[in-house]
Amino acid sequence: MREVAVGDKLDQYEITKLIARSGMASIFEAKDTATGMTVALKVPHLQFESDVVFFERFKREEEIGQRLDHPNVIKFFKPRHKSRMYAVMELVEGKSLRNLMEEEHPLPRARALALAQQIGEALEHMHGHGVVHRDLKPENVLVTSTGQVKIIDFGIALDKAARRLTWYGLSATIGTPDYIAPEQIGGRRGDARTDVYALGTILYEMLTGHLPFSGPNALAVMRAKTDGEPKPPSYFVPGFDPSLEAILLKAIERDPRDRYQTAAEFLHDLRNPAAVPPRDPLTGAGRRRKLGGIPRRLAMPLLIVAILAGLASLVWLSSRGPPPRRPPAAARGR
Repeated sequence: MREVAVGDKLDQYEITKLIARSGMASIFEAKDTATGMTVALKVPHLQFESDVVFFERFKREEEIGQRLDHPNVIKFFKPRHKSRMYAVMELVEGKSLRNLMEEEHPLPRARALALAQQIGEALEHMHGHGVVHRDLKPENVLVTSTGQVKIIDFGIALDKAARRLTWYGLSATIGTPDYIAPEQIGGRRGDARTDVYALGTILYEMLTGHLPFSGPNALAVMRAKTDGEPKPPSYFVPGFDPSLEAILLKAIERDPRDRYQTAAEFLHDLRNPAAVPPRDPLTGAGRRRKLGGIPRRLAMPLLIVAILAGLASLVWLSSRGPPPRRPPAAARGR
């Protein structure tokens, strides 16, 4: 067996063009001789075909792609027969969202919201079928010349419908540091709110040209996500719409319980931003999780102060000695 090349015939597919090549696989344009369709073939390099971890990841991506059916999700097709490992996908003419953002940043508000809504609709469909992407980023979003979005790369997606067991390591939770949610940094698998966080970060970047967290390296970025607060979009764009800022900051809340709980909730506000009240300027915390009505980040310092104040009161009272005894009532009346 050798590497696939242009001009080869792979089962029912005639390889006509090399589209892209990465460290793990090549993407070819091909003609399906059974249907006449032009498709894209993703063919792993030979050295990875015997890699068990890679095989499981590749197989999972193919199974998810064949099950999902939405205009904003890349479609996978099922060949009649496969003589080696490869995946058949619809051919998408376009560029990645990353390329668009490099060409123009920030993107115009109307265009950014239109793209984000399509991504949100794709997420709503995926989550409804038990699939959490977990690695949503501009590189995994294709945009056609007509502005249609296609979500790609389900390599580390969580598929709740999968019944087979795999060992630890085949379902990695870590995606790209700039877009992963804080709970993924902590080792949790993630759920629909993880994808909400990633979409919120992508939209933030589209609208401001910056990321809400930055640092000199990946570890610094992840530490900022778990310990720090994001810069509000108005920090980068003076006069930024307060309602839209409230939407973005809610989507990237540190605690997943404080975020939009579903892609549908996020979409609702993206479609009606004027109906969303601005965040509270006094606390700057919006709906951030609170403890006893106090923002969580202030709860522990205030608790320590209260304990010290109580101890000081006890010391002061003990230094005064016992209160003087009052004479009996009969003695007072004499």
